[in-house]
Amino acid sequence: MNGDSSGEFVAAPGATAEAERARSHRRRPLALLGLAVVAGALGLGIYSGIRARSAADTALRQTTAEAAISAVNVVSPKPGEPTREVQLPGTTQAYTDAPIFARTSGYLKHWYFDIGAHLKEGQLLAEIDAPEVDQQLQQARADLETAQANLRQAQITADRWQALLESGSVSKQETDVAVSALSAMKATVDSNAANVRRLEQLQGFEKIYAPFDGVITARNTDIGALIDAGSATASRELFHMAAIHRLRVFVAVPEVYSRAARSGASATLTLDEFPGRTFHGTLVRNANAIDLASRTLLVEVDVDNPQGELLPGAYVFVHLQLPREIPSVTVPANTLLFRAEGLQVGVVRNGQAQLVPVTVGHDYGTTVEILTGLQPTDQVIVAPSDSLTSGTRVRIVGAAPAGTGQ
Repeated sequence: MNGDSSGEFVAAPGATAEAERARSHRRRPLALLGLAVVAGALGLGIYSGIRARSAADTALRQTTAEAAISAVNVVSPKPGEPTREVQLPGTTQAYTDAPIFARTSGYLKHWYFDIGAHLKEGQLLAEIDAPEVDQQLQQARADLETAQANLRQAQITADRWQALLESGSVSKQETDVAVSALSAMKATVDSNAANVRRLEQLQGFEKIYAPFDGVITARNTDIGALIDAGSATASRELFHMAAIHRLRVFVAVPEVYSRAARSGASATLTLDEFPGRTFHGTLVRNANAIDLASRTLLVEVDVDNPQGELLPGAYVFVHLQLPREIPSVTVPANTLLFRAEGLQVGVVRNGQAQLVPVTVGHDYGTTVEILTGLQPTDQVIVAPSDSLTSGTRVRIVGAAPAGTGQ
């Protein structure tokens, strides 16, 4: 350490350099630490950016994949009623329906009943004036009397010749001729008697009687009209009668419901002109064969009509009870797909759509009955796309109540 004349202290040059070096050594670790901190921050920022971009790419791919999966609404089929009825149209017919013709030619002398008249079997409907038949009957009776007289004479002759033959007064040949004449005369009498009976029946046909209990539905003749019962021309119907105490209803039952057409089963009839009323009938018979053109079974239902309220030719609805062994489910009508292969519905199975062929029973409008192809546990796609195919991945976004549409 040196001093000058002023008395101030002056550091030595070597000591100053040493101090500077010491300070430099102390600042170097701090700088390295700062550089390390800056480098770490920079690396962390780069890593965060890469990770964020990777997460965004993953999310984008996931969103794209999810967007490629069709979102669908599904509905569970509603089980059909174990026992229900099917309503089918029909037309009532008279139990017995017959036109009344004449069997004797002549002129209508008188008629006694007009349309709407209720008759009992055997009541006189009309009379025909047939003088030719009356004269032919008189002639036939006269011919019969003549033949009977000749028969008596032939009988006497044959008896005499047989007696003479026993005494040897006549030959066997002459006796055989007399016996043969007797046989021929008997045949003549029988022929004339048959002709008399024929003409008596024709004369009896001059009076026309009701063949059964019923009502007259048509009268096509009047007094003085010519009645031609000949076979050369088509006969004209005089009256038309119908028995309406019991009516027949013929119903075409679809093939799928043919098991409901059991003989002896009960049926209910309703008519628009009798609102709120029902009539009870019985299924008496069926055709036992499916019509190839309509794929239906013809069924006859008989209904009692003691008061005559039901009229032949009326349009009715026949309600038949379906048997319990016909299983079915109900789905909304907008679940059906109309394809070239037939009716199909889309069902979700294992995250994929499967097209299932179905058989439709009754159409209720907003819903339809499915007879085959579906189970109550299936998930049926509502309003499926026309481009839907089997194997398409789908995602369920909602479920509608069973048996309803959206």
